[in-house]
Amino acid sequence: MKEEEKYQKLKEIVKTYLPDDVDVESIQLESNFTTELNINSANLVDIVLDVEDVFDIRLENEDMDGMQTVNDALMIINKKIAGE
Repeated sequence: MKEEEKYQKLKEIVKTYLPDDVDVESIQLESNFTTELNINSANLVDIVLDVEDVFDIRLENEDMDGMQTVNDALMIINKKIAGE
């Protein structure tokens, strides 16, 4: 799967949990989930679960702790897909 495909899939997941005051166009690689996209911790857990399903990977607690930005999430997805 190409990088752009992964990014688009991740955007689709995140879009579902955006609050009404945040536009989909706000989802950029460097966007912070909680401070910039206003995603609360409960929805962040839902995003993690959706990421696991969509990308067929398993995320550990330390992976979740490292998912601060959209780019962080993509890097973790890439590592998991690569089998690290």
